[in-house]
Amino acid sequence: MQYVYIVVIGLHVMAGVFWAGTTIAVARDPEIKAERFIRPQLGASGVVFLTGLLLWYFFHEGAFGSMEMVLALGIATALIAAGVQGAVVASASRQLAGTDAATQTQLRAKMTRGERIAGGLLVITVFCMATARMF
Repeated sequence: MQYVYIVVIGLHVMAGVFWAGTTIAVARDPEIKAERFIRPQLGASGVVFLTGLLLWYFFHEGAFGSMEMVLALGIATALIAAGVQGAVVASASRQLAGTDAATQTQLRAKMTRGERIAGGLLVITVFCMATARMF
């Protein structure tokens, strides 16, 4: 059973690092085309949520102390970040095809704003996950 824990934790961490890392990188450099990363980011967020559910089941089922409250805050900010990426970045990304240069500039600015909001939320998420054991 310990191998299952190792695999699930590994997938959770790797997908989370990819999701948060690419989100922050795209948010910091508007020259990076966000539309190239949004699908892998949303896929990674799905893996993070699925493996996170398993980890909650394995290690936190039936308990809701201060550690779980901190983790719940991290989960909430991650859910909001995924929502922002889906609603703002993915929708703007779909609108890019066949638009003129001025509209593309506006859409890219909108995607960068969405990535910045999501990046800030994911920083909070990472902080919660890293410090939850201290509470």
